[in-house]
Amino acid sequence: MRNTLTLSAAALLAALASPAPAMAQAQPGAGKTVRTVSTSAGPVAVSRVADGLERPWGIDFLPDGRALVTEKPGRLRLLARDGSLSAPLAGTPKVFAQGQGGLMDVAVDPQFAQNRTIYLSFAEPGEKGTAGTALGRGTLTDGGIENFQVIFRQAPKVTGGNHFGNRIVFAPDGHIFLTLGERNLFDPAQDRAVTLGKVVRLNRDGSIPADNPFAGNARAAGAIWSYGHRNIEAAAIDPRTGSLWVAEMGPKGGDELNRPEAGRNYGWPVVSWGNHYDGRDIPDPPTRRDLTDAVIHWTPVISPSGMLFYGGALFPDWRGSALIGGLGAKGLVRVAIDGTGAKEVERIPLDARIRDVAQGPDDALYVITDAADGAVLRLAPAK
Repeated sequence: MRNTLTLSAAALLAALASPAPAMAQAQPGAGKTVRTVSTSAGPVAVSRVADGLERPWGIDFLPDGRALVTEKPGRLRLLARDGSLSAPLAGTPKVFAQGQGGLMDVAVDPQFAQNRTIYLSFAEPGEKGTAGTALGRGTLTDGGIENFQVIFRQAPKVTGGNHFGNRIVFAPDGHIFLTLGERNLFDPAQDRAVTLGKVVRLNRDGSIPADNPFAGNARAAGAIWSYGHRNIEAAAIDPRTGSLWVAEMGPKGGDELNRPEAGRNYGWPVVSWGNHYDGRDIPDPPTRRDLTDAVIHWTPVISPSGMLFYGGALFPDWRGSALIGGLGAKGLVRVAIDGTGAKEVERIPLDARIRDVAQGPDDALYVITDAADGAVLRLAPAK
């Protein structure tokens, strides 16, 4: 489960007792080692667990060891422990499957064994060709998702197919963080009256926490936690501190690692470590001391998507590190984080655009590849 490193025996037994949707036949070659890569933790075997997924975007594990995987065109599938994939589950929302939009993140409620709730974030179509990010939740059953309800909508919906954001993170205090892109419109990221280019913080039912930084402010959207963001597709909680970290896509250069704090402005598009795609300069962050600078910035970019803090036993040297999926980096970027400081320490080459990364119940790493014929890969120490 997202940001959940341990599971009680009672919760595991409850999940195992629940009925499971029927599975398709195992994929050819599932679980076969496709390559071995050299890392600081020694040689790592990369195995293909499943393939045939169309633009998979998010992955999260259920307590019983199965995983939920989204596909951008609007499908949600269950991945069994033997590598077999279910048929698309019923009950998913209608999505805006254009450009970077579609069915995007999936997150399993930390109390899934009691409530069987899952959350989906997606690009939701609006009137006259518009779209915006939405967050919904429903109950996972043997037939699919029941009682799916949208609990938050980005406002306003606008035209265009870029920069939806869409990572869901459960905070230790029970709240939800949802990352929202600025829809490639630049200036709305600075406008606190709208939720484009923001990180929002919500209660589990979508209501606004009373202690949000702009709650009760008539001139701001009460859901906002932080603002001045461009497009965040990687986010995770550091379990040692409870702090949220995000990896954010910059323009031409200037991808960022940030630690969003309540009410702070992270600068986009006023400042950036990158430039506009047409070559126009953007002032560097040190020119505006009133804005919060990135902890790390990358040029050339890594195009971050998906992120976790590793807490397993298979890779003891990586425990506590942030592992960030890289679309442009074509692998995982490992970052050592100590409180509020961070430093890139390693790249794990996978020769594929990595869209998301998760830690499995077996403590192995599972990544999904961004491709028309996408795959789920497993990383474990080579024997």
